[in-house]
Amino acid sequence: MSGRDGGGTGAGASATGRGLERRRRRRLLRGGALGAAVLVLAGAGAGWFVYAKLSANITPDEAAADELARYERERPTALAKGAQNILLIGSDTRSGAGNGAYGQDRGTGRSDTTILLHLAADRRSATAVSLPRDLMVRVPDCRTPGGGRVTPRLTMFNQAFQLGGSGCTIRTVEQLTGIRVDHHMVLDFSGFKEMVDAVDGVEVCLKEPIDDKAAKLRLPAGRVTLNGEQALGYVRARKSLGNGSDTERMARQQRFLGALVDKVWDDDVLLNPVKLYPVLDAATSSLTTDPELASLRGLYQLVRGLRDIPTGSVRFLTVPREPYAYDANRDQLVQPAAGRLFALLRADRPVAVADDGSAPQAPRSDPSGPASPAPTFSGNTASEHPCA
Repeated sequence: MSGRDGGGTGAGASATGRGLERRRRRRLLRGGALGAAVLVLAGAGAGWFVYAKLSANITPDEAAADELARYERERPTALAKGAQNILLIGSDTRSGAGNGAYGQDRGTGRSDTTILLHLAADRRSATAVSLPRDLMVRVPDCRTPGGGRVTPRLTMFNQAFQLGGSGCTIRTVEQLTGIRVDHHMVLDFSGFKEMVDAVDGVEVCLKEPIDDKAAKLRLPAGRVTLNGEQALGYVRARKSLGNGSDTERMARQQRFLGALVDKVWDDDVLLNPVKLYPVLDAATSSLTTDPELASLRGLYQLVRGLRDIPTGSVRFLTVPREPYAYDANRDQLVQPAAGRLFALLRADRPVAVADDGSAPQAPRSDPSGPASPAPTFSGNTASEHPCA
């Protein structure tokens, strides 16, 4: 009896033990699932926070959108489906955090640097064309930020931004080139500096030391890695470097931007979220764009195809220009070379560059003769490092 009782007690204890073990495993599984859920939600929350923060950094340019909508019938028609033309404007405005150190705020500021960036429809090449700020152009009738009107006039290109903001600049570029501008971005001094710092600086090679008090720049000759503040002085310096011309300054800007693009590509920044976030945060913190791009999603849709463009196919050049006939301190377009360049971009055709200072070749006028060679423009690619 006692034996049967003893055996029964043992079986019951065993069953009870198994039940407790099952309940403990269920509690652990529930706890693990809860912990995993918390981690997933935390990750999603962090991802949403990053997305919201970066999107909130961008300022939508509603005024420019309204201005362009009013003149939609006058704007050029896009000829190449899938190709994109983005106007990049570097503003010299002194308003905003970090910009006051560069002088007194003059209101809207002027376009210190303007680049028309063409992305080929197949996203296998990109062409960045600098437009001189002293180029003499016809600025159309534009609305001013205060609600007034800018009467049409012949003036320097950077006056379009000062008088009528980015909307007036876009309309001026479209009338000058016949190219429809799909998007635009305006970046100030602070945003440029922070982008350079976000990639830990950009290396350049200097043939001689630089001591430019106006640009607050003092650098030794040789290989130098520029931080954001130094890079800003380097791309803006004019009178103390080379021959002091704006043309040489633009060439220096192009080589620097090429080195910046090359570093982003070489460091796989676009494929590494840890490296990409500080670059995006720096880029968006001082960025104004058209409403379609004024979110992280909008920017991603634009740049996601850029990862496949070889640096050798990212080209930088200045629109063919020469001293203005009535003022040697101003510029005018060289024709027919400038018109040929604009036609190639409109049609999404290849643009060749060579760092030899040669003038663009003019196309043949005899249609019965042999095919014209593609014109070559003076410029460089992102794969041509300044220290090569």
